[in-house]
Amino acid sequence: MGDFSDWIEQILGLTPTVQGRIITTIIGIGILWILHQVLMRIIVRRTNTLEARYRLRKATSYALIAIGVVLIGRTWFEGIQSLATYLGLLSAGLAIALQELVVSVAGWLFIIWRRPFQLGDRIQIGQHTGDVIDIDVLQFTLMEVGNWVDADQTTGRIIHIPNGQIFRQSQANYSQAFRYIWNETPILITFESDWRKAKGLLEGIVLKHAEHLSEIAQQRLSRTGQRFMISQPRLTPSVYTSVAESGVRLTLRYLCEPAERRDKAQSIWEDVLDAFDQHADIEFAYPTQREIQTPDRD
Repeated sequence: MGDFSDWIEQILGLTPTVQGRIITTIIGIGILWILHQVLMRIIVRRTNTLEARYRLRKATSYALIAIGVVLIGRTWFEGIQSLATYLGLLSAGLAIALQELVVSVAGWLFIIWRRPFQLGDRIQIGQHTGDVIDIDVLQFTLMEVGNWVDADQTTGRIIHIPNGQIFRQSQANYSQAFRYIWNETPILITFESDWRKAKGLLEGIVLKHAEHLSEIAQQRLSRTGQRFMISQPRLTPSVYTSVAESGVRLTLRYLCEPAERRDKAQSIWEDVLDAFDQHADIEFAYPTQREIQTPDRD
C-alpha cells in the first residue's frame, strides 16, 4: 500500500496526506449517497400524499448536504478547529467567487423565511406567470400558465427562475390572500333589450355559480387579516351596469379559484345563452351601423 501511495505521489504529485483526504472524501460521499437512497425509499413507502413526500425528500436532501459540507470540510481543514471560523471562511470565499450563486442562496433563505410564495401557489414574477412546483436552493420552478393560452391555463412549459430574481423583480401571488381571485364576464345587449330583465337573469346565474364561495372566502380573509392589513371587501357576486357604444354592458363580477377561471366562465356563459334564448326581448349586441334617412326640405 505504501508503494502504491509513493507511485501516486510521483505521478500526480499528491502527498500521502492529500491522498488520505481524497479517499476519506470519496468514502464520505458514498456513505451519504447510500444513506440518501435508503431514506428516499423509506419516505416513498411511508408517505401517502405527494406534497408530504416532496417536503420530506427536500428536507432530507438539505440535511445530508449540510452534514456532508461540514464533515468533508473539516477533513480538508484539519487546522481549523472552530466550526464558526470554517463556515466564515467558506462563506467569504463563496461571496467573492460565486456572487450570483450566493444571491440565489440568499433568495432561497428569504423564500423559506418570509414565504412570499410556497409550493402550489400561482404567482407572477416579472413577465412569467405559473404555479410553483418546486423550490430549490438555487432556483424555483413554475408550470407556466397564460402566455399564448387564454384564461390562465397551463401551456405545458416549465420555467426555471433563479432565486435571486425575487430581489430584482416584483411578484404577484394569486393564492396568498384567500386563494380566490375576482373574475369579470362582460355581456353586451342591445339598447332595445329589456336590460332590467336581463340583469335579473344574470344575477341569478352568477349567484348560482359563485355565492357559495363568499362564505369560504370570508373565513380565509379573516385569517389572512392577521398578517396583512386588508379591508373587508364585498365578497358576494354582483352585476354592474354600464353603457357602451353598441349597447348596455352588464358585467358579472364573482370569485373563483385561479385554476378554474376558464371553466367557471364557460359554465356561466352556457347558462346565459340558455337563459337569453328563452326571452325574445333580450338580444346580444355587436358593432353595427345604422342609416337614417330624413325627408328633403325645400
